[in-house]
This record gives sequence, structure tokens and C-alpha cells, in this order.
Amino acid sequence: MILSLPFWSKETDMSTPAASAYQPFEILAREDYSPVTYMLEVHHPQMARAAQPGQFVIVMSHATGERVPLTIADFDREKGTITLVIQAVGKTTMEMQQTCQVGTVLHGMAGPMGIPSHLSGAKKVICVGGGLGVAPVYPQARAWKESGAYVIGVLGFRSNDLVFWEDKFRAICDELIICTDDGSAGIHGFVTDGIKQAMEQHSDIKEVVAIGPPVMMKASANATRAAGIKTMVSLNPIMVDGTGMCGGCRVKVGETVKFACVDGPDFDGHQVDFDDLIIRLKRYKEEERVATERWTASCRMNEPSLATA
Repeated sequence: MILSLPFWSKETDMSTPAASAYQPFEILAREDYSPVTYMLEVHHPQMARAAQPGQFVIVMSHATGERVPLTIADFDREKGTITLVIQAVGKTTMEMQQTCQVGTVLHGMAGPMGIPSHLSGAKKVICVGGGLGVAPVYPQARAWKESGAYVIGVLGFRSNDLVFWEDKFRAICDELIICTDDGSAGIHGFVTDGIKQAMEQHSDIKEVVAIGPPVMMKASANATRAAGIKTMVSLNPIMVDGTGMCGGCRVKVGETVKFACVDGPDFDGHQVDFDDLIIRLKRYKEEERVATERWTASCRMNEPSLATA
């Protein structure tokens, strides 16, 4: 079920019955985890009731903004909120980092989209998150715990100052392994080192869920392949409409082509063609660079001192 309410803007006639019944997507809370990573808690009771682990939303920060797909990092049915964790890596996410503050609203938010993550009934699982992927793997780890499974969390960061949500994971995981590239927290190594450590200590692991950069998910799938442990990954290809019509999010899974927005985003990591996915993700790098540079230059020109000059 996709919940897409009418877009609200300053030009909307709020005196009409339909408009007066509509509530904008207000940002109730924000937290910055690093210079480029930030969390937004958005008020949307209907979506909070409908959301399931593994699903995503498409967000527009303003009326002429880009439509950005973002995985749901958390949802609170009682508070009526959806949590998004975003990394400022391009023009739109950098713009949102500046403009999306507590008390402001998002122009539009459609979803929940995608097929919810399937819980296979496994009794012992590893939930792996790398970098920004730590956020979307959280609702899956919580769902596994609520189903009665023994949950081992493996979280990877570049360094200790980038670690976030450790307390949230410790509250739902039976074991938690933190990995850092520089060894400043937890074990010195990558998430694959954490996966191997968990596999050595537990011979009865039945499933692994891994979310993060494609290279990290590929390495995680390779780490479990020889042991034959089912490994699910959440893919993030280029996406435009989120309905399967544009074909931009197609991925190769085994001998078939799938669309991540409607067939996923979860797929069998042992079947995904990660090399093809990585190539596709680089397709619009030049356009993204130009758009970011143009927006950055525009922001500088809008600064009082430069505008006066």
C-alpha cells in the first residue's frame, strides 16, 4: 500500500475542505551524526502504521525538488513518525541538510514502497550494517528479535567518531560486534571480519542480512557463500519513479532482471550481479558533479557578503 497525500505548499488554498484536512509532513526531530550524516524524524501517522522493515519512501523537500528514494530507518506507530537517516553526498541531500530543520516540512513523501523484508523463521541470524546501512538494517534486526530469533548485530564504521545508534542496537541484539576501519572502536577491521567472528563462534547461524555500500554487501555475501548461509541484501540502484515504469533500477539477479523498486529492494546476495550494479551507480556521476557544483556556487552567491559584493 502506497500512501501519497496531496503535496502542500505555501500556495495551497488551505481554506478548502480537502486542504484543511491535510497536514504537511513536519520534521519533529533532527540529529546530526557526522558532518555529512543526519537523521530526520517526520510526522506521518498513516505511513507509520503501514510501514514494514525493508521498505522505502520517496521524498521531495520542496515543490521543484528532486524525488529522492530513502530507506525507512525506523517507524513509531504510537508517535506516528517515520525516521530517515540521510547522507549528504549530492546536490539534493546537501540542500536538505541545510533546509530540513525541526519545524520545517517536507513538500511530499510517498510510500511505503518496496516489498517488506521476509522473516524466514530462522532462529539465529546476523544483521550487518555498513556506514549509512546501519540505519536501515535496524528495523530488520528489531523484527527478527520480536520474532524470537537470536540476533547478532555487526556494524561497520570508518572510525569511532562516526558510530551511531549503538545503544539502539544493544537494546535489541543478543550480541553486538562493532568494527572500525582504523580500530578506534570495537574490532580493527571490516564487517566481513565481524561476520567471520560470529560464524566461528556460532555454527548454527541460518541467515545473514547485510545493508550498506555495494562493495560491502558483495564482500558480505562472499563471506557466507562457502558456508551456504542464506544472505539477503538491500539494493540501492538509481531510481526515478519507484513504480517499476522507468526501468532505471533494474538489477541482475541470477539469470533474470529485476526492478529493485517493485521486486525488492531485498534480494539473494549470492545471486546479485554486484559488478553490474556498481557500474550502473556510476552512470550519472558527471551530471551529479555538475549539479552539485552549480548548487554550491549558487549558495555562495546568496551569502550576504558575496551578494553585496
